[in-house]
Amino acid sequence: MYERSSVAELADSLRSELNRYSVGGKLPSSRALVERYRVSPVTVSRALAQLAAEGLVVTRPGAGVYRAAPRTALPSAGDTSWQEVALSAEGAGDVVPRSVDASGVLACLAAPPPSVIALNSGYLHASIQPERAMAAALARGRAAPGAWDRPPMEGLPELRDWFAREIGGAVGAADVLVTAGGQSALTTALRALAPPGAPILVESPTYPGLLAIARASGCRPVPVPVDADGVRPELLAAAFEATGARVFVCQPLFQNPTGAVLAAGRRAEVLRIARAAGAFVVEDDYARALAHDDSGPLPATLAAEDHDGVVVHVRSLTKATSPSLRVGALAARGPVVDRLRAVQVVDSFFVPRPLQEAALELVGAPAWPRHLRTVAAELRHRRDVLAGALRRELPGLTVHRLPSGGYQLWARMTGGGDDASFAAAALRAGVAVAPGRPYFCAEPPAAYVRLSFAGVFGPGELVEAVQRVRAGLGEEAPARDA
Repeated sequence: MYERSSVAELADSLRSELNRYSVGGKLPSSRALVERYRVSPVTVSRALAQLAAEGLVVTRPGAGVYRAAPRTALPSAGDTSWQEVALSAEGAGDVVPRSVDASGVLACLAAPPPSVIALNSGYLHASIQPERAMAAALARGRAAPGAWDRPPMEGLPELRDWFAREIGGAVGAADVLVTAGGQSALTTALRALAPPGAPILVESPTYPGLLAIARASGCRPVPVPVDADGVRPELLAAAFEATGARVFVCQPLFQNPTGAVLAAGRRAEVLRIARAAGAFVVEDDYARALAHDDSGPLPATLAAEDHDGVVVHVRSLTKATSPSLRVGALAARGPVVDRLRAVQVVDSFFVPRPLQEAALELVGAPAWPRHLRTVAAELRHRRDVLAGALRRELPGLTVHRLPSGGYQLWARMTGGGDDASFAAAALRAGVAVAPGRPYFCAEPPAAYVRLSFAGVFGPGELVEAVQRVRAGLGEEAPARDA
């Protein structure tokens, strides 16, 4: 397998030497470049492809690679200031705001510079992704009979059946829609269940991507506090009564960001409260495949315990594999399935069949359970390493709960200061963290930061990250309360 850094380095070298060749001049052969730079043919091929994509070289099959003619100067940009008026001119009767605040999502998705240690990532680092298994699954999937035909709108029957078995209970393949990842599934669910202007109950704190979806749909997120045992049922009931909401979105397992697991005694109560309110519970089961190896048996999904069609279940393969394997599922029972299907078809038609075939190949391979065991052990080890480093180096960041699943620690700033300033200081020290404010849809009760341990190369980087922050903060480091 080629090294990404080798491709980039070779592309840089070739780019710097292009002036040696006249326009239309032929570059050395691939074989000559392999011998000169002592890299693999694959690395040479990918480096040349990168230069071709930049318009610097032209590849002529069977003839070679030639320096391309310089691009003509782009015409001067016109005046786009008129757009400020067009984008902000909302009518008095508009319910859905035209502006979309994606800052909370972008903070987690933006790739920091190579010198910055990313403690803000929501995805597995490439070192613990099942890259070989995914490559093999993609090769088998794209070669499957009919792999490039149009798939059923609801998804491949075999993949829907696999998701149904994973969800459990009375959920069958006919109740499942294959989606382009969890974010797409959540968007479809909220658009199908809540009209513009409607309130949506959410856990507080919660995943910023959910708040962005709700607001972009013109809905009003209403917070319901969580504690160590998940959402508080008495506050959930009060919120339904006060707002008339018909949707509650929750993460009962390894809640993001707190890591809480909905207690056994609250699960049936949450379903009962929602049913009495005539409301749906959207269960975002994002981290079931990210349980740590000390988690013990996991509780069933809420969907498996739901007898009245209250739960709309969301899950995805993305978190346990790669951010580019965007395959997930929506599951529900009753007439709501038709509404969900209609919204999804209008938005995206269907998930590309080769990607569905690859996902099916991946979860059916012997490498899949091995990968999940590897991730379970690695995440638990990283969690403990990061928590220990925080106790030693930054005692003013207090982690009240070590999660038994997921990929993040939720740390309270017990020594004063604010999360945005802390995150800015950490970034200056070469570490990206997520400030806690975007996880609340109302005023936060305290200052928090979220620290992810999944997106780094190894545990050593976690220790180095904490040490960098401590050194960067200096006297500004939060001190433990007396």
